[in-house]
Amino acid sequence: MSIHTITRRPRMSKTPTRQPAVPEPVAHESRRLILDTAARLFRDEGYAATSLRDIAGECGMKAGSLYYHFASKDEIVAEVLRIGVEKTFDHVKRAVMALPPDAGADQLLRTGVRAHLQAMLELHDYTSANVRIFGQVPTGIREAHVGRRDAYERFWAGLLSRCAKRDALDPARNLRLARFFLIGAMNASLDWFHGDQAPIETVADELTAIFLLGLKARAPAAKSSCKHP
Repeated sequence: MSIHTITRRPRMSKTPTRQPAVPEPVAHESRRLILDTAARLFRDEGYAATSLRDIAGECGMKAGSLYYHFASKDEIVAEVLRIGVEKTFDHVKRAVMALPPDAGADQLLRTGVRAHLQAMLELHDYTSANVRIFGQVPTGIREAHVGRRDAYERFWAGLLSRCAKRDALDPARNLRLARFFLIGAMNASLDWFHGDQAPIETVADELTAIFLLGLKARAPAAKSSCKHP
């Protein structure tokens, strides 16, 4: 009985095929393009009406390419919301902090209102997208985002408190409600503001005056009864 020796060939190890790495600057630019495009579409079309395919098409990409940067549409919208609040907060805070320490209530408030309106209406699609779609996004995304909004509102609470300490506000007024009223009025300008009607500075100045002085007509200043020679 013969014995046959079987020679086995060594097995070749299989290594997964890797996609070529994307250079970091290119990846960063692609990510920014996706976010910029998504912010504009969310602002114009709303959350539900904007799909990943829409975003990819506007970017000149295939829909699958977005997954290299983001796992889902919700991850994109969460980042758009974050950037929107942070850009607005940073713009307003820098404008107010640049004022002299003894700035009056009128100057404090006018500066804050101008900066908020500029951030929403002129500077960034992210800020206007944040206001427009916040109520449209899934509950989990809203809840994760509330902390940033609260921080921005606390800044405005502090600003109104500074105005009150300068005796510019009626102590009988509820500053919390006043803050809601002011921020709501500024955000609502997205629905009616058009640059050809009036400059942002003019709108900001008028909103500030209405907030501080109201609409009630004021009695004319009494004329002096002194007779001059």
